Amino acid sequence: MRFRQVHLDFHTSEAIPGIGEKFNRQQFQDQLKLGSVDSITVFSKCHHGWAYHPSEANVMHPELHFDLLGEMIEAAHAINVKTPVYLSAGLDEKLARVHPEWLVRDENDSTNWAKGFMVPGYHVFCFNSPYLEQVLIPQIVEVVTRYDVDGVFLDIVKVVSCYCHHCVASLRAEGSDPRNKQAAKRLWERTYANYTKRVREAVDAVKQGLPVFHNGGHIRCGRRDLAAMNTHLELESLPTGSWGYDHFPFSARYTQGLGMPFLGMTGKFHTSWGEFGGFKHPNALRYETSLCLANGARCSIGDQLHPNGAMNETTYRLIGQAYSEVERKEPWCSNVASVADIGLLSVEALHSALGRESPRVSQPDSGAIRMLSEGNYLFDVLDWESEFEKYKVLILPDMITLTEPLRDRLQSYLHAGGRILATGQSGLYANDVSPESATSGFAIDFGVNWLGPNPYKPDYFRPHFELSSLGSGTFVFYSQGQNIELSEGGTELGSRQNPYFNRDVFTFSSHQHTPNVLSDAGPGMVESPNGIYIAWNIFEDYATKGSLALKETVLHALNLMLPDKTLYTNLPAQGIVTLMKQAAESRYVNHLLYASPVKRGTSVEVIEDILPLYLIEVQIRLDRKPARVYLAPDGQELPFQWNGEYVSYTVPRLECHQMVVLDV
Repeated sequence: MRFRQVHLDFHTSEAIPGIGEKFNRQQFQDQLKLGSVDSITVFSKCHHGWAYHPSEANVMHPELHFDLLGEMIEAAHAINVKTPVYLSAGLDEKLARVHPEWLVRDENDSTNWAKGFMVPGYHVFCFNSPYLEQVLIPQIVEVVTRYDVDGVFLDIVKVVSCYCHHCVASLRAEGSDPRNKQAAKRLWERTYANYTKRVREAVDAVKQGLPVFHNGGHIRCGRRDLAAMNTHLELESLPTGSWGYDHFPFSARYTQGLGMPFLGMTGKFHTSWGEFGGFKHPNALRYETSLCLANGARCSIGDQLHPNGAMNETTYRLIGQAYSEVERKEPWCSNVASVADIGLLSVEALHSALGRESPRVSQPDSGAIRMLSEGNYLFDVLDWESEFEKYKVLILPDMITLTEPLRDRLQSYLHAGGRILATGQSGLYANDVSPESATSGFAIDFGVNWLGPNPYKPDYFRPHFELSSLGSGTFVFYSQGQNIELSEGGTELGSRQNPYFNRDVFTFSSHQHTPNVLSDAGPGMVESPNGIYIAWNIFEDYATKGSLALKETVLHALNLMLPDKTLYTNLPAQGIVTLMKQAAESRYVNHLLYASPVKRGTSVEVIEDILPLYLIEVQIRLDRKPARVYLAPDGQELPFQWNGEYVSYTVPRLECHQMVVLDV
């Protein structure tokens, strides 16, 4: 997998004339060179369903009169640029109007994506219909057979809920009731697994081992089986396109633990896919590609070709500003493994394991990632199969209720010397596993007994320590809290205070919530030999409200449990710090990033100005004195101190992204 990829969309209506008429081999190559691109995903078939090459398995776009795909592949290969090929697998709008009986349907017989045929939009095909074998597989075989492709990218594919006539008939034929949701889910899972198996078989019959990726817009944490259906992973994550800047670090910190090659996919667009004439500030792409490198990923930037086939020079000048930097940094970013003190056990992974739907990033996961990043902690995102013992601290954010097997794994981790930070419902028995769990309480001993959910919301936390910025006081926590009492081995670190009453039609006060009664109503934060428990959904609260008191409470807990962190730095809260190990080169690479996204319009986060920072101090715990510390890629030597445990150095200037290399 190469470092500097472009994902070139081309979803083009049959109503547009002159398709590809401005394509020019030299101009195509010149723009790839301008963009420092070394791999470009080119297109065989678009969402409209048209082929962009002569085809017996499909129909070539009626306004295209030459082999555009073949020309792009030959032009790219001539300058040593790889060409994986894109096919829209889930969408084929021209065919949807011929075979609507092959489309995904919900329980009310409505189609998926566009709800009908009198609105503009696409319709999703069911892979349990004849579409898979009669249409899609032959299209894949044709392009892999006829062209020198470097991989296959299949789009708009995932486990889909479907009640089309084919799925209903399949369920009834096996003796299942289509109204039984669990039986239907098992069919949907089998349908997707069969689709990926058939694609692999079809590709291998022509070109054994050719890379294949199935894109569903997000790599689900906790579904290693779905990830393994690919040869590599491409983490689609356009910060301005509704993913936001929290999504990629979450996805990457999980994916790196899977041991698969992966890249991060952002876009050149101001908003998202399908935008013509929209461009990010160059600093945004510089930051987003650097964020990929800092998290062990390679890079992909989304573009969309104009129907006339001419590559947009503004786009590739923009991409080149980011990729020229990536090219210089590549030697320090290959074959890396993350170094982390903390393992974040993902709520999304819990939902995946229990067969529940979840958003791209759950709020507890998102809030935890934001806190850990702002606190300059080294962390990985984990699922049930991860190796817990690698981490000094595990975080169970808000909603990690425990099954018996998970409780046993966590007990083994604790017996080996680990500690746990649990919040909210985390640590309680899982309701869907233990029928008596409504009264059985905690599966892990945190020095507290569970009394039930607190009926007051919001309520207040009075820490028995000073917050680093706010000092002492009583602070509103908006999320759901749990009533607890101390048990043997628990030490209270802070108490709860309740409001006079919940806000209601007959009991309300002031503009928002009711003030606190100035008396303690039980513990709110407790330390025990096993770790620390905080009695609110504090990470969900931070994701939605962002209160400083929430973060400083969690950071205080982590500092108590991590007196000897691997890394310390004075990087500000908007910074990102990671530490990667390149074992083959006997070195560590410390990544430091800094930028401040701002909101434009109602929902678009953008990065424009990147202000330089100076004199960033870093301390890293190592098992030996480094032979050399220097800045990459420039090679500038950094003075450092060694106290027998930590190496200390100061980065004189940080502008967007800086790598510090420690040769050991």
